[in-house]
Amino acid sequence: MKLNYFKFFEVFHYLWEDIKAIYRNDPAARGLEVILYPSLHAMIFHRLICHPLYGLRLFFLARLFSQISRFLTGLEIHPGAKIGPGFFCDHGMGVVIGETAEIGKNCVMFHGVTLGGTGKHKQKRHPTIGDNVFIGTHSTLLGPIYIGDNVKIGAETVIVNRDVPSHCTVVGTPGMIVKRGEKKIHPPESLPLSEYRFKEMYYEEENKKNFNEYFFYGDGI
Repeated sequence: MKLNYFKFFEVFHYLWEDIKAIYRNDPAARGLEVILYPSLHAMIFHRLICHPLYGLRLFFLARLFSQISRFLTGLEIHPGAKIGPGFFCDHGMGVVIGETAEIGKNCVMFHGVTLGGTGKHKQKRHPTIGDNVFIGTHSTLLGPIYIGDNVKIGAETVIVNRDVPSHCTVVGTPGMIVKRGEKKIHPPESLPLSEYRFKEMYYEEENKKNFNEYFFYGDGI
């Protein structure tokens, strides 16, 4: 098995960016206090141990170390999740990041955030987060949705089956667009349905049509 040296050193670059993200986003971080942050501990586990083991298909060991990380840090990050550089999760307790979640660079989230699935999908089933995204406390994002770049999501926002365009601010349950760039939106706009949800609705309609044709016009009666 060949060792990819570029990837090996890239991991330490990512961790350095994670450290800089802590100083950049938390005024309380002073001096060596950064080494005490659960977010950094979780990233060390994920980047150096859990994700590489997952890539080697050593799934049990990957999950074992991810559970140890969860016990020590309060962040539950599946080994399969892809997390870009400059990640910072303030406080971190209660955060859940699913297996097929993807997070871009320089993203910030707070405690209680869930990047989960709806239970209806088998392959890609968790959110994809763009670059420079802020996700507030106890927000819930479910399904293989897409969150664009430079998006801000307010605390306790819920987004299911909906995409978020880039450069938007979203708040509420369900999430609504209240700002595009520097322009405030009043009344708030609904989020667009995700592309995958359009496909699901199309197949559901086709199945319903085939069902009706079979039972009412075919051999079903």
